[in-house]
Amino acid sequence: MSRILLIEDEERIARVLQLELEHEGYEVHTRSDGRSGLNAALNESDWELVLLDVMLPELSGLEVLRRIRQVNATLPIILLTARDAVSDRVSGLDQGANDYVTKPFATIELLARIRSLLRQRSLQDQTSEQPHLFKVDDLTMDLKSRAVAREGVPIELTPTEFDLLRFLIQHQDEVMSREQIISEVWGYDFVGDTNVVDVYIRYLRQKVDKPFSSKLIQTIRGVGYLLRSGSSSTDKDIEDKTGEAVPKDDQKPL
Repeated sequence: MSRILLIEDEERIARVLQLELEHEGYEVHTRSDGRSGLNAALNESDWELVLLDVMLPELSGLEVLRRIRQVNATLPIILLTARDAVSDRVSGLDQGANDYVTKPFATIELLARIRSLLRQRSLQDQTSEQPHLFKVDDLTMDLKSRAVAREGVPIELTPTEFDLLRFLIQHQDEVMSREQIISEVWGYDFVGDTNVVDVYIRYLRQKVDKPFSSKLIQTIRGVGYLLRSGSSSTDKDIEDKTGEAVPKDDQKPL
């Protein structure tokens, strides 16, 4: 039985969520303020997932998130908040949240997101005994420490950015469609637009490609994305200034 920590100060919401989650078979423990929630997250082991409200007394949800990530980079965390501005969502994701749900939300959607994150964690656990060090040209990735570097320079990635890069590395030189990326990185139960893939590819390029001379992440228009070793402007697919793959005259976009 998966153990979920729910940190929510609104008693009605906390009670409804606890009942719904327990009905789905989860073991749920609740905390009503940021300080006790942080203490539970750090000192009570074996949590499978944390549901974390942003607006909390004593410590804000973002501060709780930041402190959890200082000691635990892999614990799945979903932020719950009434703030739906893009800047708020970006801030939460950049500080290490795996997902972000705005209130009021449909319980069925939240349950789908929980299943997706738990499935991703299960797959990561299954591969923990497999090779955990990857290298593509001057790019290195350590799955155990979740460390990424190029030319020896550390690159800080959010959990979603890391999972997306890992997927591309594990399918090096293979074109992955947006749908394949969504199903493997976000999960089959993902509710949203596939354009989220384009957004995160752009984030990755800013960190993994832009500061360096060779570009590893390529776009195959009408198909998807791939990570290719030794890619340059002389490759078969020519990249324009935005990193999009531009077909030659004798190639038609799909």
